[in-house]
Formats: sequence, structure tokens, C-alpha cells
Amino acid sequence: MAEEEKVSVLEKKVGTEVEPEKNEEKSLGARALSFTKELAILVTVAFVLAFVFKTFIFQPFRVEMGSMKPTIIANERVLVNKFLYRFSKPSRGDVVTLYSPDSPVPESFQISHLFSSPRRILIKRVIAVEGDTIMAKQGKVYVNNKEVKESYVRFVDFNGFGPDKVKKGHVFVMGDNRPNSKDSRMLGSIDKSEVLGKAFLVYWPPSSIKGL
Repeated sequence: MAEEEKVSVLEKKVGTEVEPEKNEEKSLGARALSFTKELAILVTVAFVLAFVFKTFIFQPFRVEMGSMKPTIIANERVLVNKFLYRFSKPSRGDVVTLYSPDSPVPESFQISHLFSSPRRILIKRVIAVEGDTIMAKQGKVYVNNKEVKESYVRFVDFNGFGPDKVKKGHVFVMGDNRPNSKDSRMLGSIDKSEVLGKAFLVYWPPSSIKGL
């Protein structure tokens, strides 16, 4: 009997010593699983919010060419308000981003389109809106027979054009660097549905920060 009692006592000791270790392992596993689930949820929510923010609210945009020089130069980054024109129309003088008319709409959707536009995006200034008559001669631009005072233009193009009347639902855009800009002078007026938003801030590099 004494030996049986000793065995019983030993089994109890082993049980009490091993059981907490098993419970601790289970607890660590559960916490790791819980953390993994929470992390996955947070990453998914962050991705969705970033996608919604970029698609419908504000979008950063890197200027690649010099067509807006000196207002915006190549490699500067601007912030574009994408919801403004859902409630209002582009105005003369607005700096806007838009799809290039000579950049075709892709035939099929690809995952990469979530992160970058499949179409070429331009940045220009609205010079005339629907119903306006625009023309240029001797380096000066006229809208409805009135000269447009363009303090933002440093590089003048003396090639004339027009007069042209801007179609309904369209805008006429030009780059501030007139001799080096492919814009409505060549592409024609732009349908407002192709205008992505209004650029309102140069935010990078820090030395170039300014409102537009």
C-alpha cells in the first residue's frame, strides 16, 4: 500500500508540474493566432482606406515633365483634390490633373491598376471653360476677346491659334511652359469627365512647398 501511495503521489506531482506548461503553450498559441488575425484585419482596413482615400479624396502626384515650369518643375510632387469637382466645375486658372486624350482606356482590368493608373496623366492649367472663345496671337492669350493676364507664364509661345469655342462640358487647358507643352492647342478641349482633380499643393521637396 505504501508503494501504491508513493506512485499516486508521484503521478499527482507530475500532473501538477506538466499541466501548467501545456496550458501556457495553449495560451501562447491562442494569443499568437489572435494577434495574427488582428494584424490581418488592420492591414486589410488600412489598404481599403488608402484605396478609398486615393481614389475619391486626395491623391499625390509626381510631375514628370516640365510643361508647367516655372509653376511646377519636373520631379516635384503635388497633392490633388479629387472630390472638389464632384460638387463644382473647374474654373479658369485652376491647375488640374487629367487623363491624356491620346492615352487609350485599357480593355481589361488588372490588379496593378489599383496602385497606378493604366492611362497617362497630365497636369495643366484651365484657361477657358465651356462657352468661352479662346485665341492666341503674338504671345498673348485672349478669352472672350479679353487678354488673359498670365503672371505665371515665363516662357512665351508666339505661335497663334483660334479663335476656338470651348464645347459644352469641356475645358481648354494649357501648360505654363507654353513652348514645351502638349495641351488643348494640339489635343483639343478636354471633357470634364477626364479631369481627375484640382492640384492645390506642392508638398515635395520641402524647399518647394507652396499652394497652387
